Amino acid sequence: MPDVRIEPAVGDAMLEQWRYVHNVIIPADELDLATVRERGARYRLENAYVGDVLVGCSTVRPPEGGAATVIARVLPEHRRQGFGTALYENGLAHARVLGATTIETCVLAVNEDGLRFAEKHGFTEVERYVLPPETDLWVDLRLDRAP
Repeated sequence: MPDVRIEPAVGDAMLEQWRYVHNVIIPADELDLATVRERGARYRLENAYVGDVLVGCSTVRPPEGGAATVIARVLPEHRRQGFGTALYENGLAHARVLGATTIETCVLAVNEDGLRFAEKHGFTEVERYVLPPETDLWVDLRLDRAP
């Protein structure tokens, strides 16, 4: 795997890059920059680069009731090169620092690569749902083993 650099998404330029990856991977939940700024104040948002090339992003939501959410997203043209694992492991380490006792993730059901990735890393499906007024199916997953 080429060297991947993971950096917190700080400032509008990096938040815009994070937004770009999010919107490519999750077109059903397209975000504007103002919303990303607001999320950045609540969650840890990071971007992954190989050299100067943006390859993915991640989100770590702090624990609620012991459960932190770790989401890794990799642009389609950069998948299956280990970048998702690097993002996930980095997010998992941060969730541990925050005191998480359980790790969860969520994936848009049509993202078969994302579901396979989660299952490969020990997650099992907990729930499927649609957020009204949308029609897109989401899958919540939980890590089988302790973080």
